[in-house]
Amino acid sequence: MKNLVFPLLAVLIWSINAVVNKAAASVIDPAAISFYRWFLAFLLMTPFLIMPVWHHRKVVKQYWWKLFILGALGMVMYQSLAYYAAHYVSATFMGILNSLIPLLTVIISIFVLRIIPTVGIVLGTLLSIGGLVWLISQGNPSQLLSQGLGYGELMMFIASASYALYGVLTKRWAISLPSWQSLYVQVGFGVLLLLPNFFMAESVALNKDNIGLVIFAGVGASILAPYLWILGVMRLGANTASIFMNLMPLFTAMIAITFLGEELHSYHLVGGGIVLLGVILVQQLRTPLNFRRRSANNSADCREEM
Repeated sequence: MKNLVFPLLAVLIWSINAVVNKAAASVIDPAAISFYRWFLAFLLMTPFLIMPVWHHRKVVKQYWWKLFILGALGMVMYQSLAYYAAHYVSATFMGILNSLIPLLTVIISIFVLRIIPTVGIVLGTLLSIGGLVWLISQGNPSQLLSQGLGYGELMMFIASASYALYGVLTKRWAISLPSWQSLYVQVGFGVLLLLPNFFMAESVALNKDNIGLVIFAGVGASILAPYLWILGVMRLGANTASIFMNLMPLFTAMIAITFLGEELHSYHLVGGGIVLLGVILVQQLRTPLNFRRRSANNSADCREEM
């Protein structure tokens, strides 16, 4: 039972971080917190990882471009876009969009990893799209058709898709570096990629209103949560641990309502609930779409042998 605490705490920290993203929108430039967050994480990891990475420098040199791409997807696009999206959408909405990451990961895996589509993927995708339409349109789908996606919704969707692709490529490439060393190098590339935008920001000053948010993002969300999540995956398995991600919309909404005063509307409940149901179907219904065909072929083969 105690092993359940690890993924649960990781998801809770990431849920708090979605609220931190929204809170940061009014007190610090998105380019500034994006850079400070990963720069702080990089500094804190350096004493523990610089020598191990140096010992594996040949592997880093061999796969640097893959680590560069992973850093761009996971540390730059996903996180930075979330900070910019926070200027347009609520923390509750961000939490619901983050819950789409497992579904997007499975969809991308069909094309990149050649996994076999399942009944759950088809039904879950259709349901999640319907829930997403209801959520974005605030319960009025015709409004979405006439006005289209807003900046915040589009940025959050791209951010979630970027992180889903990050997860798929991490599995496909299977870079022969220990997890923390790989993460450290990716963060290093992320910091370099974030520098130009940081230098172009109008204000990058740290003050009493924003430094706590930066510390939480750099330590809690970037180091502590991944550490707890890795422990959870090691002790429970990836499939079991991933179920806890379904709690993120609930946690985020509760925290946002309590600390930011956000209102929970019926379209959040309906749209978010349908999205979550779609994700659960993807996780649970794993019958391949060609199951019946294979069964028919197997039956035919058996008849021929008889």
